[in-house]
Amino acid sequence: MQRSRLAAPKIPGQLYLWIAILIFGAANSVTHKLTEIGARHLVDGRNPISLCNVLFVGNICALLVAIAIYRKQLKLNKLKQLSRQEWFNLSAVAIMSGAIAPGLIFQALALTTVNSVILVGRLEPPLTLILSVWLLQERVNFWESLGGMVSFIGVILSVFLQPTEQGTIAMSFNVGGGEILTAIAAVVLAASTIISKAQLSQISIGIYNTVRTALGTVIFFFLALLIYGHHHFMDVFSPFLWKWMLIYGPVIVVVGQSLWLSGLRVSTVSQASLAGSFTPVAGVATAYLILGEVPTRAQYIGGGVILIGIFLSQFGNWRKQPTKCHSTKELQEVESGIGFKGL
Repeated sequence: MQRSRLAAPKIPGQLYLWIAILIFGAANSVTHKLTEIGARHLVDGRNPISLCNVLFVGNICALLVAIAIYRKQLKLNKLKQLSRQEWFNLSAVAIMSGAIAPGLIFQALALTTVNSVILVGRLEPPLTLILSVWLLQERVNFWESLGGMVSFIGVILSVFLQPTEQGTIAMSFNVGGGEILTAIAAVVLAASTIISKAQLSQISIGIYNTVRTALGTVIFFFLALLIYGHHHFMDVFSPFLWKWMLIYGPVIVVVGQSLWLSGLRVSTVSQASLAGSFTPVAGVATAYLILGEVPTRAQYIGGGVILIGIFLSQFGNWRKQPTKCHSTKELQEVESGIGFKGL
């Protein structure tokens, strides 16, 4: 008699993406919660779980994931094939998307609510769309353009609608520092995406992701030392910090990045883009579950408009010819729609 082997059920690639999006959505809330825990356990008056420490250690975890997944692409001879101009552009992207923008986002988390950071951060996709059309002469369909405009209006509403003394809401132009930092970060991320699309689309995904993360980590470290002084990372080896980072690093960074990259390998651009579009929904939901943050009426209105814009953009993506996400250009197209992933 012949033995028949039962094949293990294959996990759909889209499931990897959706779980990763839930993790990315929770990242900002988890980070905020960790800093609150650190503030209750000061070391010589310092918070051992500072935002810079979390970002620095998280980037190291992300780098280890990228090296493990893309080790076959990271050959010395392939790195030597990069031109001087490509190294320059890759360094510029690393500074912007791996050091400056995350630093601004993490600082914004210390000044405003997670929900505000999530919603204002949705400025990045429409800004990227506008810059792509203006600078790169990319052609976008009607639904993508309409979705981008609607999402932009949603961000404006979530920021400028404020409650009045009578209990109603009206337009107000008093914007907090956290919202301003998040908006600047969105501009920086959009600019880095444009540079990547224009100059780095021929580089393999493995080299692009790994080198960008490595350079971003190193550059962020030295920028923080330059701005805050040599005492800023004194607690980076604190046992209390690492007790919590052993949760944040493996779960939020390692598992999230691994599932996301694994899902991208077997999914189409439209599937990955659809999953990524739910990042703000996951972010707002986890902010409520983890931090107890209830969205304001303005955030409900603005967030609802943003969701309408996202669905309009997705309708445009569904009309495109399905393609696999195997190139750096396609990766940039997907991730520009997601925004900052909390790393």
